[in-house]
Amino acid sequence: MRTVETVVFLVAFATVVAAFARRLSVPAPSLLVLVGVGVGMLPGTPSMHVPPELISLVVLPPLLYAASEELAWRDLRAMWRPVVVLAVGLVIASAAAVAAVAGAVAALSVSVAFVLGAVLASTDPVAVSALGRQMRLPARVQAVVQAESLFNDGTSLVLFQVAVSVAVGGMTSAAAPDLFLHGLGQFAAIAGGGVLAGVAVAIVAIVVRRRIADPVLETVAALITPYAAFLLAEGVHASGVSAVIVAGLAVGRWRPRITTARTRLQVHAVYQTLIFVLESVVFSLIGLQLPTLITALSSTRQWLIPALAVTATLILIRLSWIFALWGAARWRRRTRSGWATPAVIWWAGTRGVVPLAAALSIPLTTTNGNALPQRDLVLVIVAASIVFSLVAQGFTLEPLARAAGVGQTGASAVGHETTVARVRLTEAAFTRLDELADDDAVPDALIERVRASLRARVGSAPGGVNEDSDGGQRKLTERELRTDLIAAEIAELGRLFDDGTISVPVRDDLQRSLDLELTRLSDLPP
Repeated sequence: MRTVETVVFLVAFATVVAAFARRLSVPAPSLLVLVGVGVGMLPGTPSMHVPPELISLVVLPPLLYAASEELAWRDLRAMWRPVVVLAVGLVIASAAAVAAVAGAVAALSVSVAFVLGAVLASTDPVAVSALGRQMRLPARVQAVVQAESLFNDGTSLVLFQVAVSVAVGGMTSAAAPDLFLHGLGQFAAIAGGGVLAGVAVAIVAIVVRRRIADPVLETVAALITPYAAFLLAEGVHASGVSAVIVAGLAVGRWRPRITTARTRLQVHAVYQTLIFVLESVVFSLIGLQLPTLITALSSTRQWLIPALAVTATLILIRLSWIFALWGAARWRRRTRSGWATPAVIWWAGTRGVVPLAAALSIPLTTTNGNALPQRDLVLVIVAASIVFSLVAQGFTLEPLARAAGVGQTGASAVGHETTVARVRLTEAAFTRLDELADDDAVPDALIERVRASLRARVGSAPGGVNEDSDGGQRKLTERELRTDLIAAEIAELGRLFDDGTISVPVRDDLQRSLDLELTRLSDLPP
């Protein structure tokens, strides 16, 4: 199948499956993977060979950028301790456990088994963000699993580099400690270079976007930012993933100050479309890729039992770390917090796009030119583990959250936050309106009419107020007045978010509502 036909087929296929997923109220990533596996097993389906650069260069940057933009600095500061424990300690423990199990069950060599462990050690930010976005997990749960999935890639990167160097270079396991220490130095340079590249691109993006008035040009600038960060970092042999994440965090922090309402709405619409297409295509590819990889194996190799054993190992090691961390937190704080939140955090740690890209980038040959042994088996185990993770955990995460009361609590909390925020925004508008009335900047009739509309917003509107026919000497038009009041509401919305009163989803929903109102006002005549 030619490239253009393949892309069109994947987009059409993914769109149809995602539409059915919404109608069935099931996670689209899980259904896309499941249907992809089914389609890939049909007779006559062409083999799908995914180049690693397609995922790492074309797909990953915008998806990682969008996920990091959604992560608030406030939540990151509050949850940094458990995130560090999970992003470093759990990744190392998972890699070691998977390597031991794979060596015993699949008869992999020590070096190749550790390559497999390093690939599957970290959770995937793309899969976590996609599942969390659809299910609207509670803010604290979403912040932990999303921050962990973004930052644990750095730990798995150094493990993967060390493991591949051992496997490809044919070194003995005794030399691995020295190579690991060398790898730590390399990782510091690679990760540090990625951070610097991300900061540099973010600064340029912020400066440029603050000076762009055209929404189309600013949308283009927003779209190329993740690719610029990735390519700059890769060009200086640094971490493109780290650069994209840092750029997304920095631009997300400054986004309310560098964009207009119309631009925010347009960029949001474009990015939502792009994310939908890329996520749909890449999860379909994961499902379609598994039958192709299985076909490449010889009939004597058994992959199912090792894949199930590796998946179970990842789940169990994550279970032990999450609940050990939860128990330590209970003991330190002398509280009796329930098991619901750690259970959902445990089950939300899925694998997805990033592990697949890492597996596909495993070299084909060793340094002496021989084929890398057991590479095909490693690819099949990785793909199967990803499929099992997305299907089993994806389809059962929401029922688990409901059974634990986390989903219901999250929904009620979001509703309460929204109600409180709307009342506070209306109060801010009233305060600003009173200031303008005291300054005699607006006709009394217009003041009363706007005041009545604000009362109506909170369900206490009095009878209609008629504007005086003469209107007096206006210093502000109605459009200018309402724009001024919305500015006061936006400022209050920022304060509510900064002090922890509302979560990211509530802030974003209310910000879009205010942006829509501002855009509507800008289209009215002066």
